[in-house]
Amino acid sequence: MIDIGLLLIRLVIGLLFIGHGTQKLFGWFGGYGLKGTGDWMDSLGLKPGMTMALLAGLTELIGGILLVLGLLTPLAGLMIAATMVMAIVKVHGPNGLWSTQNGYEYNLTLLAVAIGIALIGPGQYALDAFLF
Repeated sequence: MIDIGLLLIRLVIGLLFIGHGTQKLFGWFGGYGLKGTGDWMDSLGLKPGMTMALLAGLTELIGGILLVLGLLTPLAGLMIAATMVMAIVKVHGPNGLWSTQNGYEYNLTLLAVAIGIALIGPGQYALDAFLF
């Protein structure tokens, strides 16, 4: 049952990060694409905004794909954790903890899950289990 639980966590979190990455990169799922996300990142002081949007989008997309597949799981966890740390520091941190005030509660939860999966491992139903 543990392996099924890990698979469920990997699928949900990984697919959500794939979605977030494609929002930034391609404007899918109501996202703003590279231009819009880049302009927003510029406004946060993350310069050059377009490059930062590209890096963030690729990190979320690739990290999400790796997590779904259970491939190079420690790297996937690190990629997702890094984007959440940046989201907390640059966007949500000043608003406090709670999501109801646009705080970092959700980002912290995703950060904990990503680090937890990286430390525990992806479980039996993962490419890491078959390859390594």
